[in-house]
Amino acid sequence: MGRYAPSHRSLIKRLLRIGALYVVFSRPASGLPHVSVGRVDTHRQLSAKYVIGCYHQGRRSSNVIMILKVSPWLLLAAIILWSLAWAQQSSPTSAEERYRPIIQQIEQMLSKLDDRGAGLFSLARLYAQVGDRQKALALLKESLATDEGFDPSGSEMLAPLRSSPDFARLAEQAQKRYPAVHKAKVAFTVPEKDLFPEGLAYDPAKQLFYMGSMYRRKVVRITEKGKVSDVIKPDLYHLQPIGGIHVDPADHTLWAAADPDDAHGSELYHFEAQGQLLERYSPPGPGRHDLNDLVLYRSSAIFVTDTDANLTYRFDRRTHVFTPLKLSRPQLFPNGITLSADATRLYIADWLGVIMLDLRDNVARDVHPGKHNTLCGIDGLYWYKNSLIGVQSAGTYRVARWFLSGDGRRVLAGKILEMGTPLVSSPTTGAIHETQFYFIANTGIDNYDDGKIVDPTRLEPVRIAVVALE
Repeated sequence: MGRYAPSHRSLIKRLLRIGALYVVFSRPASGLPHVSVGRVDTHRQLSAKYVIGCYHQGRRSSNVIMILKVSPWLLLAAIILWSLAWAQQSSPTSAEERYRPIIQQIEQMLSKLDDRGAGLFSLARLYAQVGDRQKALALLKESLATDEGFDPSGSEMLAPLRSSPDFARLAEQAQKRYPAVHKAKVAFTVPEKDLFPEGLAYDPAKQLFYMGSMYRRKVVRITEKGKVSDVIKPDLYHLQPIGGIHVDPADHTLWAAADPDDAHGSELYHFEAQGQLLERYSPPGPGRHDLNDLVLYRSSAIFVTDTDANLTYRFDRRTHVFTPLKLSRPQLFPNGITLSADATRLYIADWLGVIMLDLRDNVARDVHPGKHNTLCGIDGLYWYKNSLIGVQSAGTYRVARWFLSGDGRRVLAGKILEMGTPLVSSPTTGAIHETQFYFIANTGIDNYDDGKIVDPTRLEPVRIAVVALE
């Protein structure tokens, strides 16, 4: 959603009305600056003639505060110049500016990708977003010809093509080629309608599920019988929208990744079992960050994906340092992440497939999807008996299982567990309990935009579905 500069006239009237002699300009992590004003006697350190102080506020260095002691006319000029400058710098990034470099990057990698269909489908979506419908349709047709399971009908990024008869024909062909698969059922329902959950975790020792809420910025606890209660209450710690969540089996504490908003950047949280916040950390470096999903590596580290920065980090639990992983190719919107049962292989999902990092020698390579399979666009990713379980969007949502070779480098066979039904209307992540895979069936994320509910009439209770893995 677009952001707009503060009204110069309203700010000036307010300043002159209260007789302010100083003004505070703050630049948040994203969005436009906030302007606060007050009288000189409300601050102690007002000694310089004009600029009294400049310092960093909060956890991010981009929150810069300047305190000025000025005459009303100089104050007026400063406000105008400040607002105009930040309005230009804070204007929303256009689709062309954001996606054109990614298009060029994929086109350079395309011939080397193990999953060429994934590259073609990604390019089709990106070209649709930058307005080149003809190119997007050609790439879409080529990606569907790989017979890897792509169905464009559910992709919001391909919405600009929906008025085209060619797109309608391709979507119809895909739906005929890949009919619905229904094997899951509803395990229980969470009555609260405006949670917009992203992450789901399970603690086998306590037999409890944990689910994070992006909109309410809290974590709920769910028994196996479906009883729901808050374990981390909203507004208690000024949390960000909660994303991926995992339970530490050693002490039953919770780790969660959180999305950025206009006030603060993305964070990594650590809570004790009863909900007390123990630690919070921000990813390093300038630019956009969105810590998305995570997996615990023994008791020493956490691997976490940063979707906006196109990075995956190793977070050291002792030193609290985020270290970017060196992988075999650039990552493109990394998301789901999991470890093999013996914790020797790390699997990272992004738009182009799944990268496997061998933690014994730090050698990384793409998992080969095999014929007529794709590993692209996996949100929740999990390890189960030498196979990967994924909540995937290959244009439309589905839950799938991929059986791996002994070395974990290649898919030997794929199996669709749920596709084309109301139980995969907007799934994101899940959790494995014994031989069952539980997943959030209807997150409602398509009704959630920039921290706001788009259409309250579309809200509905959250359904947790379950499908057998054996």
